[in-house]
Amino acid sequence: MDQALPSGPRVVVGVDDSPGSRWALAWAIGEARLRRAPLLAVHVSRAPIHPIAEALPYDYDACLEEEARSTELIAALFDDVAGGVPGDLQVVCVARLGEPWHHLVGLARQGDLLVLGRGRRHWLSRLFLVSTRRYCTRNARATLVVVPPASAPDHPGLPAGRIGRRLRRPWMRHPPWQ
Repeated sequence: MDQALPSGPRVVVGVDDSPGSRWALAWAIGEARLRRAPLLAVHVSRAPIHPIAEALPYDYDACLEEEARSTELIAALFDDVAGGVPGDLQVVCVARLGEPWHHLVGLARQGDLLVLGRGRRHWLSRLFLVSTRRYCTRNARATLVVVPPASAPDHPGLPAGRIGRRLRRPWMRHPPWQ
């Protein structure tokens, strides 16, 4: 259930149960401390997909159960990332039902900082689902920060991830930037 949303500049972070989201939450906690701003942790559960949405009856109890599950997920993420909800921050947990991109853009207003984690998506989900990151990039009035998940470097001295694999040459013992 939503609490009263604070006024003034805020740090809004979209969370789910993914590694990118955990890194985004950790980054948002640090940024909220630096800015001395309230932190809004938002989890949006997707509504059940049905070809004829009007055919499904609106079940208020099911929505309340889903929002309670979302609130529990946010609390578990805070426990995992920061050992609990930080006592030195004003933290508001927001649980919604619907499309994540719609609610994140609606909650983050001008002057806020919107933090998202970057994840990997399967080509099939890219084909059928709207990218939350791309939609927020195009439509959010707030400043958007996308936090990538950390990855271990493939080789010491080379950048982590795909760039390091592309830049490595078999004849190079030391990269030119060292």
